[in-house]
Parts: sequence; C-alpha cells; structure tokens
Amino acid sequence: MLLALAPEISPYADFAYDLLMVLYAVSIVASIIVIISENRNPVKSLAWVTVLILLPAVGLVLYLFFGRSLKGHFLISRKSQRKLLSKREPMQVDVDLLPFNDVSRQQISLVNNLTGAQYFTGNHIDVFTQGKDKFEALKRDLEAATDHIHLQYYIYENDQIGREIRNILLRKAKQGVKVRVMYDHVGSFTINAAFFKRMRREGIEAHPFMKLTITKLANRLNWRNHRKVVVVDGKVGYIGGMNIADRYVTGDKGQLPWRDTHLRITGPAVAALQYTFAVDWNYMSRTLLAETMPDFGQADATAREGVQMVTSGPTDQWNNISMVFIKAITLAKHTVLIQTPYFLPSDALLKALESAALAGVDVRLMMPRNPDSRLLKLASGSFIKECILAGIKVYFYEPTMMHSKLVLIDDEFVTTGSTNFDFRSFEHNFECNAVIYSREFNRKMRAIFAEDQRQCTRVILSHWRRRPVITKALESLARLLSPIL
Repeated sequence: MLLALAPEISPYADFAYDLLMVLYAVSIVASIIVIISENRNPVKSLAWVTVLILLPAVGLVLYLFFGRSLKGHFLISRKSQRKLLSKREPMQVDVDLLPFNDVSRQQISLVNNLTGAQYFTGNHIDVFTQGKDKFEALKRDLEAATDHIHLQYYIYENDQIGREIRNILLRKAKQGVKVRVMYDHVGSFTINAAFFKRMRREGIEAHPFMKLTITKLANRLNWRNHRKVVVVDGKVGYIGGMNIADRYVTGDKGQLPWRDTHLRITGPAVAALQYTFAVDWNYMSRTLLAETMPDFGQADATAREGVQMVTSGPTDQWNNISMVFIKAITLAKHTVLIQTPYFLPSDALLKALESAALAGVDVRLMMPRNPDSRLLKLASGSFIKECILAGIKVYFYEPTMMHSKLVLIDDEFVTTGSTNFDFRSFEHNFECNAVIYSREFNRKMRAIFAEDQRQCTRVILSHWRRRPVITKALESLARLLSPIL
C-alpha cells in the first residue's frame, strides 16, 4: 500500500524539502542583513557573518540565542515613565558647583547624561563584606517594614537563609505589608516552583524576570536580570553583589563563606533604587508603582559626598556601566583598584587598564584563585599575562570565592553593585551599581581592599608562564567564548 502511494507522495516531499531549503536560506540571508544593518563592532559582525556562512545550521541557532541585540527596546514607555515620576520629578544639581575635582565632576555629568541619574547627597551608607552581617541587617529591616517591601535578586535559593527571608516576607504580607518579589528565572532556575507558588498563594506578588518558555526561549535566554536591589518602605535600600543563598553565610562545599560587597543605604538615594525596581516591575507585571515613589529631593551642592545609581542593560543605547568604567580608568591619576569574580574585559576596557598602568598609575586587579566556574576561570586566565606585561598587579584571593565587584579610582570615586568585570555584565545583563563620590568612603573601601590584599598571592609572570601547555590552550579556547559566557 505504502509503495503504491510512494509515487504520489514523492512530488510533495520534494516540494516540501525545496520549500524548507528556500526558507532556511532566506533566514540565513535575513540574519546576515540584520547583523550588518545594526552597525555593531565590525569584528563581532564579521564573526557572526562568518559563522552563518560556514556553519549555517549551528550558526543560525547560536545567533538566535546569543547574537541578537535588544537595543531600541524599552522596559518602560515614556508615558509610563512620566506617570512614575509625575509628582516626584528628579532635581538636578549644578555640577560645576560641587566640591570635587574635575574628574569626579566629569563622571557625574557622564552618569547623568547616560541614564538621567540624579545626584544625591545626605545619605548614610553601611558596607557589608560578610553575608552574615548583611542578612542580619536585612532581616531586621524587613521585620520593621510597615508599608511595602520590594525585593529583587538574580539568585534566590531554597536553603536556610532563603527560607528565613521567605518566612519573614510571608509574615509581613499577613500583617498587611505589600510585598513584591522579583527573581531572575534562569538565575533561580534550580529552585522548586512550589517555593514561589506558596508566596503567591499567601499574598506576596512574585514574578520571574523574563520567564523562559518553549516559544520564548530564544528571545529571553541570553538576557538576564543580575540586579540585587531591596527597598523597604522607600526609606532603606540595599544594593551589591550578594544573592540570597547560604554560600554567603555558611560557605559552599566545605569552603569559607563567599567574600562579597553589599551596601545598605538610607537617605534620598533610596528613591533611585525604588525607581529601578519600579521600572523592572512594570516590564514584568505591567503595573506601575507610582504610589511607592519617594521624593527625590534637592541635592546639597556644598556636601562633600554624593551618590548616583547607574543602571545598565541590553536595551540601553549605550553600554552605560562599561562607559563609566572606561571614563574613570582613563582619567585615573594614581590609583585603580578592582575586585571582580571574573575578568573578561572588552577590548576597550583592557586597553584602558593597560594604558593607565603603562602611564605609571598603580593598577591592581583582584580575583579569586578558584572561582565557581572552571570555564570562566580559564577565560579569565587568558588575560593575565598581557595585564602583567603592561604593569598591572594581579592578585589571587586565596581564602574563598571572591565575589565582590568593586572599582576604586584615585581619592574620590568608588563604584560597587552587581556588575562583574566581564562581557556578560557589560552587554547582556541588566545591572545596577552605586557610584559614590567621597574621600571618606574612598578611604574606607581602600582599607578593605588592603585587608583583602593581605590574603592574596600576587601573580608573578615567571611563575605564570610555567603553566602546563594544555592549560594555556584551554584558556585560549575559552577566551573565544568570552563574549557569551
């Protein structure tokens, strides 16, 4: 029977095959046209075009997941943005009147022009370098909430600290406090769905950021929300590198607790954290939180400290945080201190660091001896020889995983938050950093860096060169993947 039908089926099969091949070829050509029309970095564009031509099937899949750009998309419409700020329009300060050096004033102007970020004064900032201290403070603030709690993390684990935070949130929701939780769907992928379902069932609004589905897998997999922001009653804010996980409190796999940096902020700058959360919340829930926006206030132009919150993401016109880093490093006069768990810099940032070191600036780079990713360790290692040759001092932090994200420049500039010194943070993730202009805070963070440095081993070029050949080869291969790691 089947054989008898074969002659009739064959022409249709041939037609279907030819049609699929035409559609496939059109998809490849269309992708190449899109890549070229986006006017990206020529090296990246040429790489994608080459992959699509030489490995069309694999290249098309890789491009759909990792190659497309979100520039021109918006997390919030201009109309919604105006509503969000309708009664609390940010007040900008005259940068020329600020009691800082010209470099800091340029940085303030840059951040403002990139993101519209207001400059805030009159804030109090507590620094946490240990998870135990941070979570104890956070739990106290959550327990004291009377109106609302906004909590956003990349990773939320169903472990001891995760359940402790959840139970506090459940109690506050029962007391009538409005609790909103946002978590990254990929970052928190290992957590059981029942964990967040219980939150929703008991009165907490909880939303995954860019939830992955079969139909939206290619549209969402590569773009993650890496921010760690908490706002309590519009008065207390948290920002930094710590996720909600036991590894920051009790350690991981027999190691000491991870070393990280997190800030607790009270004062006018909390309004900027609230705004950041509200924009992300609007994108996920299509709900404006205009009623929770505190006053931005007016900055004191004579204050000798100031704060800006700079956000960055794949939808932005510019790579905001990357540009802030480049500007700060390029203008450095005598000191550049960096802590990062992964070091995969863009070519522009690498050249900025090398130029600073070659010009006599004391550039110090601190990263973990053993990061949590073997692949990222290999990719980071591929940059070390070049850095040392340029005069950059490279340090491996020995006690445990160094997860801190810190950039300190000269005497007035410090930035910390969720941004790693890597391609993913600069180009693919939604990030948020606090930028602090203060000699006193700069000295405080410099002292913390110096204490960490005493627990490091400096990388010596002659020793580094003696790595096994296979390790060097794997590092070079891993470096090729650095833009998508």
